[in-house]
Amino acid sequence: MLRNGEGGFGSVTIVLHWALAVLILGLILTGFVMRRTEIDPVLQFSLYQWHKSFGFTALALAIIRAVWWFAERSPLAPASLSPLERMAARSTHRTLIAFAVIVPLAGWAVASASTLDIPSLYFNVIVIPHLPLAKSETSEDFWSLVHALLAYVMLGLVAMHAAAALYHHFIRHDDVLVRMLRAGSSDTAVFGDRKEPRHLTGRNDP
Repeated sequence: MLRNGEGGFGSVTIVLHWALAVLILGLILTGFVMRRTEIDPVLQFSLYQWHKSFGFTALALAIIRAVWWFAERSPLAPASLSPLERMAARSTHRTLIAFAVIVPLAGWAVASASTLDIPSLYFNVIVIPHLPLAKSETSEDFWSLVHALLAYVMLGLVAMHAAAALYHHFIRHDDVLVRMLRAGSSDTAVFGDRKEPRHLTGRNDP
């Protein structure tokens, strides 16, 4: 199932979710490594270029994810979640989607404001033009700080999001995590604060 249903996420949402998750964690890791002063300068330059290439990829996927999130319906929340948990989940998802767009944009601003004026080669094939920003050390330092701070905040949000999913899977034993691992409707339909087996409801929702 490509699209979301009432009881679960579709393949498009799941693929975008996990692709962004892998990219974000990989970008944060390379961000830590490439700023270490003791590494080989040639390797450091390559890491910066790879970081930018994957950053542009993450930005494109994040924009697609944001558009898909606004255009596609969201599955009903599991009945095991309280109203407060449902509100927290919605807020976290929206914030993560926003950060997934803003953090790469801030990184693009760093490259654009750099006085070195090094071209951003997308996987050594396409030149990505710089943003129309003034090139100065002050501007580069500002955007570097913004980029780093936002990345740290996003890492914290990702950790909280993952911890909550694991808590629901191993402690609460509900299908919060499973719904993001397997496309299609869950085995239960949600009605207010209770859920019933779908075959008993007589509903044929996708």
